[in-house]
Amino acid sequence: MSADDFLHLGVALDGAGWHPAAWRQPDARPQDLLSPRYWTDLALEAEAGLLDLLTIEDALNLQSDEFVTQDQRTDRVRGRLDAVLIAARIAPVTHAIGLIPTAIVTHTEPFHLSKAIATVDYAATGRAGVRIQAAVRPDAAQHFGRRDLPVVDVTRPDDPDVQQLIADLFDEAADYVEVLRRLWDSWEDDAEIRDVATGRFVDRDKLHYIDFEGRWFSVKGPSITPRPPQGQPVVAALGHQDIPYRLIGRAADLGFVTPHNATEAADLAGRIAAEGRAAGRENIHVWADLVVVLDETEQAARDRLAHLNDLAGAEYTSDAEIFAGTPAQLADLLQEWQQAGLTGYRLRPATLPYDLTRITRGLVPELQRRGLFRTAYPENPTLRGLLGLSRPANRYVSA
Repeated sequence: MSADDFLHLGVALDGAGWHPAAWRQPDARPQDLLSPRYWTDLALEAEAGLLDLLTIEDALNLQSDEFVTQDQRTDRVRGRLDAVLIAARIAPVTHAIGLIPTAIVTHTEPFHLSKAIATVDYAATGRAGVRIQAAVRPDAAQHFGRRDLPVVDVTRPDDPDVQQLIADLFDEAADYVEVLRRLWDSWEDDAEIRDVATGRFVDRDKLHYIDFEGRWFSVKGPSITPRPPQGQPVVAALGHQDIPYRLIGRAADLGFVTPHNATEAADLAGRIAAEGRAAGRENIHVWADLVVVLDETEQAARDRLAHLNDLAGAEYTSDAEIFAGTPAQLADLLQEWQQAGLTGYRLRPATLPYDLTRITRGLVPELQRRGLFRTAYPENPTLRGLLGLSRPANRYVSA
């Protein structure tokens, strides 16, 4: 089996884990959640498992069990560090794994994010990406005072007003990504001369105005940061319905989706591929998100999940499929869904570090035994290289 046949695997890091009671587990480290050592330990464990990438969750609001409002619970993890800055911190201590922080593209400015992600790409020597996320909550808008957003009625997702709001937010996100990509290209690769003898540090003719004019942004450029090592860091997005799927197809390199069976996986992979073709784009990765509770036996995993639910006072629900079983059983599921057209998986550990280590030390060896996963990283990898994506040409280089 060639490397092209390997499935891709990433892990989504969020606080003490995705289950709300994760912080109360014996091996949890709630006192360390805001420490650099906590995040570097998780990143190094993920890298020891040869994973393609890790993502880091973020938001403009405190965590909440409610979708569009803030709860008042005190028995859940509340508070987080900035995901982009976490990625910058762990970049120098990792060597191969891709780093994709989440960044909110509503209320923020693409110029700032473009140079932040470019900087992480330099710090990680070509292993950075960004997961773009829209912010729909009105209390997030109140942090900035630039616009008012209505409260979304989640019981009426097909309401025309709700659909128009979502469409506007994701059209804005698409423009945001376009500005990011233009800014990353605004320096040609050889724009820096650094010639001490002549006194020329930069070739000003190889810095370009991007002159973007849109409904939400007017950005002249160029960036103040030279073109990132990858040329274009990887852009990712999570989608749950047609409007986000369209964004993935027209703007992202990597899309995360939440199927609950192989049939849904095939449908979502096909829909995003169709959106990509309509936008004149190919080679878009489609990965399935799964919440995972792993243990030595299926019953032990189910017992762990039941114990977590008891601590939380309610059954845990998620947008993604919740898998409770053994690493071998999870490998069976990943192998089945891979045939549906998915290229990889982003696993959400229910608890950290327990389920992360069950991924790296249980699932990965099982996949390797089946010839489905790498046994070593390539030399000096980039994130684009790990995903089989070429380094894109600069749009501003004249023929």
